[in-house]
Amino acid sequence: MIFLTRFDGTEVVVNSDLIVTVEKIPDTVVTLTTGDRIMVKEPVDEVVARAAAYRHRVMQGPGVRADVQDIVSGLAAASGAILASGSDVIPGNGHGTGNGDDDGRKDS
Repeated sequence: MIFLTRFDGTEVVVNSDLIVTVEKIPDTVVTLTTGDRIMVKEPVDEVVARAAAYRHRVMQGPGVRADVQDIVSGLAAASGAILASGSDVIPGNGHGTGNGDDDGRKDS
């Protein structure tokens, strides 16, 4: 959702996923998938920038703070340490029986 300003000064919140076109004819007109057209004060490039910024925030997801590369590097280092140790044990979730299958059943 992006905030835009109508020419009468009222603020309108627009679902940016519904924007089909943003045109300057001569004022900025936002056309939605519903067929509605909204004339706004913001220039075309500002409407596009706000829609792109909103989409970027949505794609990041809630609470995403860590850099993906840091996570991947950490996982690679951890798996490399396990392989370098020569161990054939694959870590489980810590709740298994220790019989190697970690399914919670006792050895038969």
